[in-house]
Amino acid sequence: MATLETRLARLEAIAAATSCLTRYLDLCDVPGPLTDLDRIGALFTPDAIWEGLGPEYAGTYGRAEGREAVQALVGSYLPPADHFVRNAHLLGTGQVDPVGRERAEGRWLMQQLSLHPDGRAELRCARLRISFALTAERHQPPTALMHHFTTERLFATPVAAEAMAHLLS
Repeated sequence: MATLETRLARLEAIAAATSCLTRYLDLCDVPGPLTDLDRIGALFTPDAIWEGLGPEYAGTYGRAEGREAVQALVGSYLPPADHFVRNAHLLGTGQVDPVGRERAEGRWLMQQLSLHPDGRAELRCARLRISFALTAERHQPPTALMHHFTTERLFATPVAAEAMAHLLS
């Protein structure tokens, strides 16, 4: 029976981590369901870190430490800021590895389609690596919060704005 419980705990940890990231990306889409930046902050641990890696993203995004700083950084790209006219995140297949009962490590490829107010449109691909904190009440599946979120640009390419506007409408 312990093996079945271990396997179930592993599957629940994977589902919790994936669900947390999916909610985050959904809230980062423009237009999207975000009405309150606290919904973004609620997906991170109080001592969370959000950082851009590599030559492009380290300089552009830097590093935010603490839930409030992460929330402010992410919020600076979302309405009412006019950074994006439209923005959609597409999450590729990933891998989540539970580390005991209290942590999980995940890796994904993500594509981002963006239309900017100046008419520029682009497709980006980034590698996401995220450490999650897992918590569970007795006899309940775990919930996950992001503890250390990293994003590293793999490539970016311009896209015809007319095509992007059609795709994102």
